[in-house]
Amino acid sequence: MNLPQLLDRLKSNPGFMENVTAWRTIPPRAARFAPWPENIDPRLPRALQRRGVQQLYTHQAECFSAALAGQDYVVVTPTASGKTMCYNLPVISEILKNEDARALYLFPTKALSADQVSELYELIEEMQVDIKTFTYDGDTPGAARRAVRQAGHVVVTNPDMLHSGILPQHTKWVKLFENLKYIVIDEIHTYRGVFGSNLANVLRRLIRLCEFYGSKPQFILCSATIQNPKELAETLIGRPIKLIDNNGAPAGEKHYIFYNPPVVNQQLGIRKGVLPETRKIASMLVHNEVQSIVFAKSRLQVEVLTRQLKELVSDPIGNSGKVRGYRGGYLPSERREIEKGLRAGHIQAVVSTNALELGIDIGALEACVLCGYPGTIASTWQQSGRAGRRHGTSLTIMVASSNALDQFIVTHPDYFFQQPAENALLNPDNLYILLSHFKCAAYELPFKDGESLGNAVGGEEMLDYLEESNILCHVGNTYHWMAEDFPASEMSLRTAMTENYLIMDITDPARPRMVGEMDRFTVPMLLHENAIYMHEGQTYQVEKLDFDACKAFIRKVNVDYYTDADLNVSLSLLDIEKKEKNAAYGEVKVTALVKIFKKMRFDTGENLGFGPVRLPETDMHTTATWRTIPDHIAKKYEKDDLQSGMLGIANLMRILAPLYLMCSPRDIAVSYQVKCPFTEKPTLILYDNCPGGVGLSEKAFRMRDILLTHALTLVQDCDCPAGCPSCVGPVGEVGVRGKQMAKALLEDLLNDHP
Repeated sequence: MNLPQLLDRLKSNPGFMENVTAWRTIPPRAARFAPWPENIDPRLPRALQRRGVQQLYTHQAECFSAALAGQDYVVVTPTASGKTMCYNLPVISEILKNEDARALYLFPTKALSADQVSELYELIEEMQVDIKTFTYDGDTPGAARRAVRQAGHVVVTNPDMLHSGILPQHTKWVKLFENLKYIVIDEIHTYRGVFGSNLANVLRRLIRLCEFYGSKPQFILCSATIQNPKELAETLIGRPIKLIDNNGAPAGEKHYIFYNPPVVNQQLGIRKGVLPETRKIASMLVHNEVQSIVFAKSRLQVEVLTRQLKELVSDPIGNSGKVRGYRGGYLPSERREIEKGLRAGHIQAVVSTNALELGIDIGALEACVLCGYPGTIASTWQQSGRAGRRHGTSLTIMVASSNALDQFIVTHPDYFFQQPAENALLNPDNLYILLSHFKCAAYELPFKDGESLGNAVGGEEMLDYLEESNILCHVGNTYHWMAEDFPASEMSLRTAMTENYLIMDITDPARPRMVGEMDRFTVPMLLHENAIYMHEGQTYQVEKLDFDACKAFIRKVNVDYYTDADLNVSLSLLDIEKKEKNAAYGEVKVTALVKIFKKMRFDTGENLGFGPVRLPETDMHTTATWRTIPDHIAKKYEKDDLQSGMLGIANLMRILAPLYLMCSPRDIAVSYQVKCPFTEKPTLILYDNCPGGVGLSEKAFRMRDILLTHALTLVQDCDCPAGCPSCVGPVGEVGVRGKQMAKALLEDLLNDHP
């Protein structure tokens, strides 16, 4: 049964429709074309026409014209609108005119780099021209690196490799820096918060080196739909940029269905689980041979759904390759194989975390199922855009969980469809981040008096501070590097050091094999001893976890349950740096500890028992600011009302703090404690969600009254009767009096400390 027939059948199915809270249809959109530019090399149109591209879309032609005019530009169009052509055409055209010209491509992940390089290879081979394109990252063999540096017309890498492997060794890359014509940065909506702030400074260092070698590259940036693409792009590159959002790509008819699982206990308001309902809908799509992608929020959900769907398509001898899982931790070769199978149509359904949310080409999928609300409007549109990439009818079904945010979205569909996508925020002039990059820049090239790092503020003070710290030496009119260490190696752009654990299958002791890897912070949850580890639906039991060797040893088992561990997070005070009335700023230790795991049956979700986890605590030292509720205010409220009010304020801080701190929501964490261990009073706490902190909580401490004032304004201006995700949070989370209590508590706090 094809998708339009299936949609008709669903509309006439009362058992399905009674759970549908919204069914929106976006009509198809016709393509808008532009003629080939007169000054384009004729080999390019001929090659593209042989590949089925007869004309350019309007936005692609506009991008080519902007590139020829020497303009920096950012192109913002939906998924599957041909953004790759917006940078490949100008780059190839320039190299065809000048074989010494060079281009640098930056992608946030290795998977995306590999995908885009393969597309560029195919076009170059079709043209039969000698344009050398290389990927340069941690996987590039040592023998190949010299060839990349000397001969690569297009060097494809990621921000981390540029920061630590290319810029500090710029003397080996003279050919690239002297002839660099284009810098291409794709998926810029991913560069938010600390990661984006770091990248902006890496680009300042890159531009500085280009000036030293005499090149003036143009920037071409691409982004998915966000609210402020031009602002984000200009902050990243430090100069004005042209916005191109005149999308000419066609789109097929798109159906969006919000599905709320049925209530099974009316008194308690308990609904059927999101996993079994997602499995039921995905099974229906697989049964009708509709090629689909299912997005789940966690690795565990991915593996449970993969196993259940594999059982549905398994043949008599157990082959179930039509359904695959996809997530971080799979080996690169395995991920490439899955991507290839999707493009070729051999794989009927893939279950993925948000690892497939970025623009990797995975072919002509028809349907997308979201297991729970992805958390942001931008992510929801990005994930749903993975279906219907090639003009036909497409379907997205969002299955809501019992989470309060999911329930708000699914019962207020107009909120979702009318709200714009979120802002992407960053702050390149964050003092902590900027200081680290001044060190890296000074290592790369000496600073002259009066010189700064791009448009960074306070350059002279930074250099003087580094001189006083015996890191730089000021001789004549120049600051020289004098420390022995290699500064770029000491800092990670993504803040947390990536210490990965290898997962070894020892089912056959004579031939142990590596099946995956996992980051340090996830290991205690999923790889503790006696855990059931799942990989592509196959169950393994963890025999041993070797912390010192960073290895986990697993063995195949055939069990009908999976394990789920409970994570406890606690805060303890290390040092108070500043203290004022009812507020303080200092260092804290965030402790994560896994104590027990549950055994859950696959088919029913029934709890089969518990087991202990004997692992050490995971500690993170960071900075925090906290605000206590004075006794005379706290006494005015019942305990439940105080808790509702504090929860509402914490939710408001999660919305407002990233706006004022110019960071990503994931860079901070906000919590509240009705009796905090280190203040012994009701306390609101905001901390930097990265080791060591990057100064966000210190800035929040200085802005604490501004944040509270705007939180009160936000509550007062919100039209919702008792709470929503745009203010204190949904009623199901904060309670029916949550908004009222948060407003009253904010007024009391501001009146107590104007």
